[in-house]
Amino acid sequence: MKEVMTELAEWTAAGEDIALATVVETWGSSPRPLGSKMVVTASGKMAGSVSNGCIEGAVFEEAQKVLKSREPKVAAFGVADDVAFEVGLACGGHIEVFIQPLMPVHQQLLAVLQRNEPATLFTNLVSGEAELVEGSPPGTELAQRDGYVFTEPFKHPAHLIIIGAIHIAIPLHRLAKLMGYRVTVVDARAKFATRERFPEADELIVAWPDEAMARLAVDSSSYIVILTHDPKFDLPALRSVLTKDAGYIGAIGSRKTNQNRFDALRSEGFTEEQLSRVHGPIGLDLGGRGAEETALGILAEITAVRFGGSGSPMREVRAARA
Repeated sequence: MKEVMTELAEWTAAGEDIALATVVETWGSSPRPLGSKMVVTASGKMAGSVSNGCIEGAVFEEAQKVLKSREPKVAAFGVADDVAFEVGLACGGHIEVFIQPLMPVHQQLLAVLQRNEPATLFTNLVSGEAELVEGSPPGTELAQRDGYVFTEPFKHPAHLIIIGAIHIAIPLHRLAKLMGYRVTVVDARAKFATRERFPEADELIVAWPDEAMARLAVDSSSYIVILTHDPKFDLPALRSVLTKDAGYIGAIGSRKTNQNRFDALRSEGFTEEQLSRVHGPIGLDLGGRGAEETALGILAEITAVRFGGSGSPMREVRAARA
């Protein structure tokens, strides 16, 4: 929805009759993920994409039929090998697109997204009925289909909060910016949290972790990495985030270090469920031990959590699905 927000707002204001097409299922090669959208007007305008060009013409024609009948439908399209090759795919595939007239609930969603508020849209692919719920659940940001129900979480832009401006934090903040995160770096030591060390950070906060976290909005689109490796920083940081709805919490250190932290927090009344949310030791095992490799492993784990990935080699994932 975010990729067609501008056009939707303009066309709605102009009184256009609009159909909304959403990718709800894919098999084989697919250039666009679930939830990708295309909007079509009765007057012939279109915006967005459901396949990067493979089937847009056919979807446009189906959308015109839906606008006339006012009946939503799931339209299935096969992408031939030669057509797939033209748009950069190695082989063909199969795509299902749900096409429906624009509804009041979509107008509500548009208003929510314009206010940059998180929300979740549930759509019945048979009746076309949809429900918009405030907020979005932790975990994957990807749209998902469960039978006839299609779920689309719309979160805040991803926000990486790094607690501890140590050497690993420098390549981590650069990698995160490259991947589109908003990045905040927190450290009580002013000589560590400097603009010279973190030129690409959106925000530098010189404060104790619990003080800084009290000032920051944390929700399921927040990804928190604790790198201080010092109990006087680590424990206040963990206390301040374990009761919040963060999408990810990771703490650097060995298994023994993390066990000591957990023991201390248990004695303070934190539950096993809360402690189980902490990824520690942090990151995926990539073999390297340098700051850059460690940062890559941390961001790889965050990415897997964020999008519901397994963190396994793709050849193993493909073999399991075959």
